[in-house]
Amino acid sequence: MYFKVFITFLLYLQTNLTATTEFLLLGFQGSQLLRNLLFLLFLVIYSSTICGNLLIITLVSTNKNLYTPMYFFISQLSISDILLITDIVPNLLHILLNNGGTISFIGCMTQFYFFDITEATECLLLAVMSYDRYVAICNPLRYSSVMTNRFCAKSVIMCWLLGNVISFILTTTLSRLNFCGSNIIDHLFCDIVPLLDHSCSDTLFINLEIYVLGVPSVMVPTSIIVMSYTYIVISVLRIPSSTGRQKAFSTCSSHLIVVSIFFWTMFSVYDLPNKEQSRVGNKLLSLLYTVFTPLINPIIYSLRNKDIKKAVHQAFSEHIM
Repeated sequence: MYFKVFITFLLYLQTNLTATTEFLLLGFQGSQLLRNLLFLLFLVIYSSTICGNLLIITLVSTNKNLYTPMYFFISQLSISDILLITDIVPNLLHILLNNGGTISFIGCMTQFYFFDITEATECLLLAVMSYDRYVAICNPLRYSSVMTNRFCAKSVIMCWLLGNVISFILTTTLSRLNFCGSNIIDHLFCDIVPLLDHSCSDTLFINLEIYVLGVPSVMVPTSIIVMSYTYIVISVLRIPSSTGRQKAFSTCSSHLIVVSIFFWTMFSVYDLPNKEQSRVGNKLLSLLYTVFTPLINPIIYSLRNKDIKKAVHQAFSEHIM
C-alpha cells in the first residue's frame, strides 16, 4: 500500500514538474566482448551474493547457537545487501547487453529510493553493531541486560524506519526537480550526483537537504562507530595477556573490516571533489559499495567467524545424512 502511494505520488510529480520522461544510462561503454565479460562477471557476483547472504539469513534463523544480537544484526545486514544489489545489478546487466539502457523517470526515482534506503539503513546498522561490540568488550557483565531481544528488535526497526523516511524525503525532493536538458546519464544507476548534474532547477535546497539528512544517516552513525572503537581499543590495550587482547580484537575484526570498506568507498564517491575523479573512476568506486561490498560482507563474516563456519558444517552434515 505504501509503495503504491509512493509511485502514484511520483507520477503526479512527473506529470506536473518535469519535461523528461526517461533517462539513458550509459553504463560501461566498450566493445561487445568487454561488455559480455562484464555481464558474466556481474551475473556471477550477483548470484553468489544472493546465495551467500541467503545462507547467512537461513543459518541465523534456524541455528540456535546463532540466536545472539550480533548474528541478528548480521542477518539484517544481509537483507540490506540483498535489496541493494538487486536494486542495482539486474538493470546493470540489461545496460551491458544493450550498450546502454533507458529507464523511465518513475523507474529512476524508484531505483534511487531503494538504493538510498539500503545505504542509510546499512550505515545505521553498522553503528548499532559497533555499539554491540562495545558493550560486549567494555561491559561484558552487563551485555545480557543491555542487548536484550527487545532492544535489538527496536534498534533494527528504527534503522529501517529512519532509512525509509530519509530516502522518501530525499527522493520526493529529487523528483520535484525539473530535468529539461540532456537525458543521457554517464553512470551505472540513478544516483543523486549525476541526477543533480542533469537538472535545470535550482539545486540549492536539495543540496542543503542532503547535508541535513546526512547528519542522522551518516554523521551520527560514523561518530558512534568511532567512539565505540575508541573505547574498545582502550579496553583491549588494558588486557594484560596478549592472548586475551587477540581474542578481544578477533570478536570485532570482521565488523571493523566491513565498516572500513563501506565508509571508505562511500566517502570517496560523495565527499571528494568530482574534478579529482574520472567518470570511470567514479563508476568503479560506486561498484565497490553497491556490488562488491554485498558480496564481501558474507565472505568476511563466514571466513573469520567460527560460529558461522560451524553452523555451515552442521547444516551440510545434516543435509547429507
